[in-house]
Amino acid sequence: MQIIPAVDVLGTSVVRLLQGRFDQVTLYGADPVAAARRWMDEGAELVHVVDLEGARTGIPDTTMWSKLGDAGIPFQVGGGIRSVAVAEEALAIGAERVVLGSAAVWDPDLIGSIVGAHGPDALVAAVDVKAGRATGSGWLDQGRAVPAVLDALGKRGCRWIIVTGVARDGTMHGPDLDLTRRIVAHPHGFRVIASGGVGTIDHLVALAELGAAACVIGRALYDGSLNLADAIAATG
Repeated sequence: MQIIPAVDVLGTSVVRLLQGRFDQVTLYGADPVAAARRWMDEGAELVHVVDLEGARTGIPDTTMWSKLGDAGIPFQVGGGIRSVAVAEEALAIGAERVVLGSAAVWDPDLIGSIVGAHGPDALVAAVDVKAGRATGSGWLDQGRAVPAVLDALGKRGCRWIIVTGVARDGTMHGPDLDLTRRIVAHPHGFRVIASGGVGTIDHLVALAELGAAACVIGRALYDGSLNLADAIAATG
């Protein structure tokens, strides 16, 4: 199972939100590129970058993408990518994969268009589950039923899904294993990236045993609760 450090950006700062709440922000640095470089230096092969303001407004900061691309950092990026043109801009700048959340919930045809143009490994659909429903718009909308979202994504050729139990996000109390298990076992055979709640090596081992292809880790790495090299060694 691949370990992917998170670099969540609000404005120009590296932060973590608790359960997606913009009134529960912890600041971890002022330079997203430096944060990403740190994780690469410590053994990461890829970083997961989210433009939080872009997720909320639908207008991503493409300058940040350019800085990451110019630095030669392998990254997948999400937050406000809601059109083919913006997705293609991110890929052209250097993103290895684009992550779409609102479109995954509300516009699966857009997912299909990007997969058709760039292949299934260029896109990750974000299925962020809050109160039992898959949500978009920075986790602020009412969402749709998870099975309907998954079926729509599968029919449009989506291969990669990042699944987040919003109630677990930023807590380090453990990922939503039941949710992850259901998506790993889905008939469409998604490649699942688990996210939200990881705080210990045992949490990572449990996800690996479920068959998750990768795991995004945020707060536990920044707080020092988990060492990146140990996490990679435990799941590699």
